[in-house]
Amino acid sequence: MEHNISLISTLAAGFGIALVLGFVAERIKMPALVGYLLAGIIIGPNTPGFVADVQLAAQLSEIGVMLLMFGVGLHFSLRDLLAVRRIAIPGAIVQMAFATVLGALLAFYAWGWPWGQALVFGVTLSCASTVVLLKAIEARGALDTMNGRIAVGWLVVEDLATVLVLVLLPPLASVLGGANQAPAAASDVPIWVTLGVTLLQVAGFVALMLVAGSRLIPWVLWHVSRTGSRELFTLAVIAAAIGIAFGAAQLFSVSFALGAFFAGMVMRESEFAHRAAQESLPFRDAFSVLFFVAVGMLFEPAVLMLEPIKVLTVVLIIVVGKGLASLLLVLAFRYPLNTALTVSASLAQIGEFSFILAGLSVALGLLPAEGMSLILAAALISIALNPLLFAMVEPVRRWFLARSDIARALEIRVDPYAELPTDTARRYLEGQVVIVGFGRVGRRIADALVERDIPYVVVEQRREVVEALRRKGVPAVSGNATDAAVLIQAHIANAAMMVVATPDLMDIRATVEIARTLNPDIELVLRTHSESESVLLRQEGVGAVFFGEEELARGMAGYVLGRFFPGMTHPVPVPD
Repeated sequence: MEHNISLISTLAAGFGIALVLGFVAERIKMPALVGYLLAGIIIGPNTPGFVADVQLAAQLSEIGVMLLMFGVGLHFSLRDLLAVRRIAIPGAIVQMAFATVLGALLAFYAWGWPWGQALVFGVTLSCASTVVLLKAIEARGALDTMNGRIAVGWLVVEDLATVLVLVLLPPLASVLGGANQAPAAASDVPIWVTLGVTLLQVAGFVALMLVAGSRLIPWVLWHVSRTGSRELFTLAVIAAAIGIAFGAAQLFSVSFALGAFFAGMVMRESEFAHRAAQESLPFRDAFSVLFFVAVGMLFEPAVLMLEPIKVLTVVLIIVVGKGLASLLLVLAFRYPLNTALTVSASLAQIGEFSFILAGLSVALGLLPAEGMSLILAAALISIALNPLLFAMVEPVRRWFLARSDIARALEIRVDPYAELPTDTARRYLEGQVVIVGFGRVGRRIADALVERDIPYVVVEQRREVVEALRRKGVPAVSGNATDAAVLIQAHIANAAMMVVATPDLMDIRATVEIARTLNPDIELVLRTHSESESVLLRQEGVGAVFFGEEELARGMAGYVLGRFFPGMTHPVPVPD
């Protein structure tokens, strides 16, 4: 008895080859995503040898899209976006518009594409990859830094704009010259009516999710979690993601992507958000691999030999055009050269959103097959180049600073929050505590100082935080504590103590060295996240060192012992 094993063979070949090539990509310091795309090319119909089932791969990739967008929604934080809104929102919008115009002009004037196809092609070049950016920033430990927050906030705005394009593209397809329209789409119904109906459907779905979904999903997860079954909880999370995406498409005629995105957003607001993200991660990772493999199957390798100039031009738009636009925009918002170079490198690539948008455009007849191949080729090259661009940030910065007066001026440009106000009270300039980093730890330390009327000055990289502190009358300086000029502005020379509450371990030694140079008698209090780092710092005798897990254990042990021996203190010894 013969069996149809196309699904099994597609999964086996896709996962197996993706594993090998993903491993090779990681070993040569490239994103594993490059290996996944190459795996799809190998098992695709445009290369010799084994050919996987393209239709099955397409359906599996739809599930991958749902789970990818669900993951984006789970990690979407409106609070993080608002913290960098002044640069992320206008910067992302202007940069996307610039990349769209460059791509559209190239396709329209140089290649002779219809204006609708040219415009859609430009849009696909404007959105960077969430997966690539997050992995690159996390690998450098920069996710919680000012540079990391700006890059992620910028990308969130790009993601939201692309989701809006995915919603509006089908009703606009007839106006843009789509060749694969249903009869209803080609009717005499005015476009504004079609757009209005689409937006009403989206608004209805969003309202339903915010009102009913925000109550129903946590309620279901709570009851499932009470069973104590891990697999049931995981099943509930995956069923919610895929079920809501499918229901949104069937009942409200919105895309799978938007439905899954809002499912993740609603789930993020529940108390089970962290567990949902953790339990669903293996499924999201597995199906995202299948998504990239399926995208690779659509690639026509011959485009690299037949149209090398076109491929190179598209890569230049993504890497040079987008990168330069981002660089100039960040500098225009009066951020340092280092921040501008980091954000520029972060966004000089395209990825999953471009693939989703390109796939929808091909289905609507708004993008030729050649356009899809050009996008895939440019994505592969730009993603492969991205680690090199990140590695070049610091050498390029040093090179410009050594040779250019303009670069030096940009690096030390006058920031309205880089100096304390001239009317700052004397008590904050002598004998004060300097708090470096105003996150969760820094805020609690500041609250304790306020209760005892001890003056302090905050040094914080996030300019928005400094601005908020200034409005409350708190002396604060914007900048990196590894810059001597920043600590000088905090009057470190006359300070009694410096508390380093930032999680950036690499900057601790530089900050301590500068503080000791400017004030040899200052008392230092340091925070670390690593036990080995805390041991090393204690051996060096740089100051009082606090390790998070150690302090948590000390507090819990003290409480436990206090219950058995009331009225007695039981300090927990610090490990050597």
